[in-house]
Amino acid sequence: MKTVRLGRTDLKVSQLCLGSMTWGTQTAEADAHQQIDASLDAGINFIDTAEAYPVNPMTKEGAGRTEEIIGNWFAKTGRRDDVVLATKVAGKGNYIRDGEGISAKTIREAVEGSLKRLQTDMIDLYQLHWPNRGSYMFRQNWSYDPSHQDRAATLAHMEEVLSTMADLVAEGKIRHFGLSNESAWGTMMWLQVAERMGAPRVESIQNEYSLLCRLYDTDMAELGHNEDVSLLAFSPLAVGYLTGKYQGGAVPDGSRMSINDKMGGRASDRVLGAAQAYLDIAAKHGLDPVHMALAWCCQRPFPVIPIFGATTMEQLKHIIAGKDVVLGKEVLRDITAAHKANPMPY
Repeated sequence: MKTVRLGRTDLKVSQLCLGSMTWGTQTAEADAHQQIDASLDAGINFIDTAEAYPVNPMTKEGAGRTEEIIGNWFAKTGRRDDVVLATKVAGKGNYIRDGEGISAKTIREAVEGSLKRLQTDMIDLYQLHWPNRGSYMFRQNWSYDPSHQDRAATLAHMEEVLSTMADLVAEGKIRHFGLSNESAWGTMMWLQVAERMGAPRVESIQNEYSLLCRLYDTDMAELGHNEDVSLLAFSPLAVGYLTGKYQGGAVPDGSRMSINDKMGGRASDRVLGAAQAYLDIAAKHGLDPVHMALAWCCQRPFPVIPIFGATTMEQLKHIIAGKDVVLGKEVLRDITAAHKANPMPY
């Protein structure tokens, strides 16, 4: 397994990151622990979670269960030092703190809660799950309106958050700081304010990115390259569309679509056709479509670390089997042509 540098940190992480959002709902604790063991055996040392997990469904009562599962694995195995651990604080409108947004107070509360559930004394990468001011992510890009934003208030909020992050780093509770569901403007402001304050810089941004969702490809890609901000790409398999399992209207038992038929707003008239274009490319070149989709992310001309999720061990083994796949020029040319013919299906 190839390792890459996370942002400008001294952390060397695996090119693939193990996601955990189904642990505690679709994936039982014993199975989650087995996934961690198998991933480490394959050279995957990076795990991402959040205080809001698990999902499918997300509930106030269930929030934090995924972190507890990971913490129980640390306690059972004593292998905390073998893992680079990332988690997140939920943003404004969350169900955990009755909608209260990110602030110095809520970050403190969230960090202490996560440390307790994770049974560790330090979080390697602490991320803001989504910005208080809102985001064009989660299919909001079609009608995004930033006109309500107050620039001065946003910058004051960033100063407050970064001051708290600096304190938490000094206290040894977190090592590095990252964002999620952010924009180019927001990320640059975080970087500029951090530099002015001498506070922790943005090392990563966790946004959705896949062959079917390429909002990151322009301004954010340029920012990531020039500022050494690593993209932690969530849903790199397009919530399962790129596996082919939903083609022809199929809805496998236990799949995300069997729980959420709108697929978080991704279901559309064009999505199956767009997915088929990539499935056809994989077949043409004798590639597994899952391996092709992940390898494509890893070969982008800016720093990308795909976060994959697996509900079952069978799915995990399938993904791990393609961890060293490299795509040739002909495959990449075909993918570019398919993207031009099938832009942004959701």
